[in-house]
Amino acid sequence: MLSTPAHGQILRQLIAASALALLTACVDTPTADSAPAVAAPAPSAASVAPPAVAVPPAQPTAPLAAISFEDWRDNFRREALAAGIQPLIFDRAFAGINPDPAVVTADRSQPEFTRPVWAYLEGALAEQRVRNGQNLLKRHAALLDRLEARYGVDRQALVAVWGMESNFGQVMGNKSVIRSLATLAFEGRRPQFAHDQLLAALSILQNGDVRPERMIGSWAGAMGQTQFIPTTYLSHAVDFDGDGRRDIWDSTADALASAAHYLQASGWRRGQPWGFEVRLPQGFDYAQADMANRKSLGEWRQLGLTLPVTHVAEGEQASLLLPAGHRGPAFLVLDNFRSVLKYNNSTSYALAIGLLGERFHNRGQIVAAWPLGDTPLSRSERIELQNLLASNGFDPGSADGIIGANTRKAVRGFQQRLGWPADGYPTSELLEALRRH
Repeated sequence: MLSTPAHGQILRQLIAASALALLTACVDTPTADSAPAVAAPAPSAASVAPPAVAVPPAQPTAPLAAISFEDWRDNFRREALAAGIQPLIFDRAFAGINPDPAVVTADRSQPEFTRPVWAYLEGALAEQRVRNGQNLLKRHAALLDRLEARYGVDRQALVAVWGMESNFGQVMGNKSVIRSLATLAFEGRRPQFAHDQLLAALSILQNGDVRPERMIGSWAGAMGQTQFIPTTYLSHAVDFDGDGRRDIWDSTADALASAAHYLQASGWRRGQPWGFEVRLPQGFDYAQADMANRKSLGEWRQLGLTLPVTHVAEGEQASLLLPAGHRGPAFLVLDNFRSVLKYNNSTSYALAIGLLGERFHNRGQIVAAWPLGDTPLSRSERIELQNLLASNGFDPGSADGIIGANTRKAVRGFQQRLGWPADGYPTSELLEALRRH
């Protein structure tokens, strides 16, 4: 293992400077008006990405003629060496590295259409994924016993994350993390983020945790069975099998322990459920459905919600989630749901993790019907919606096509003006009403 005296200080600076909650290659942000860490790849049967928009509008980059990749690499090498990366480590990692056109294409892609939450959950909760998870819970029971004792994170949640992130270690990406991050640092939409991740990736190589040829991941640099970005790896990856390396690629013990460590650090509550489906009363004020609005279970009961029988104390705080508006299912979500949001800031993803964990035990069936007749707004329609909200005196934030907290607040305001249920959920009917105004 190679190191320098300044190395630990540099790593601390890297970790402090980087957004550690930006974790996976399928990150999206339907719950916040902010740009995601990376864009979601096209969904497949093996790896399902959350349905909400994941990519903000591409920003212009400097003309490539301004600096060649070779000049950029030489400048970055000087910076990396000054930060404590040894020359041999850098040169081995960058041997034969050149920009990856596929990464540039993926970074600049602007998906026009998204799947509704019910279609996303149908893929996330596929029978084969449930069966595989059930089998792995049995196969790794002893390991999961130890992980629960050490980190307090429920085994079904860990296996659900494992299944969603990499199809239980089967789909981790096949791109060189160094090449992907170098491409994004050279000509991506968010070069500073990629720059910080690339320095962190070199630090991982210098620590001896993985060989350069084995450091593979998504086009955006998310790695291993847990799909950690490099800065998150540095702060939360764990050597649980005791072989001296934090191997989230080939060690199931290290991968699951690393996910458990991250969830523990994100506030996971031992033994607490993620949440549960509830029934709302007639005449309910749907404006209460906001992740920023937290009430005790007892207070929600007083508002007329019908809750299932649980062991959760009446004083526990929860928020009301309406993932498809007032015409779809309703859920009260607790602290562990928020912990999963720190892993991937998508309410659809967190809902899938909670329900998948329950499906492993033949529970987690949703009772209420989804509004299957709804057609999700396209990206251009969402941008139009935001512009029209702004022109009508509401503030949705940037017109970026991302339906986050600010946009939902603006939608509620317009819904209240119309006398409609103020659930903050944008529909084609709402867009038509805005066009008429």
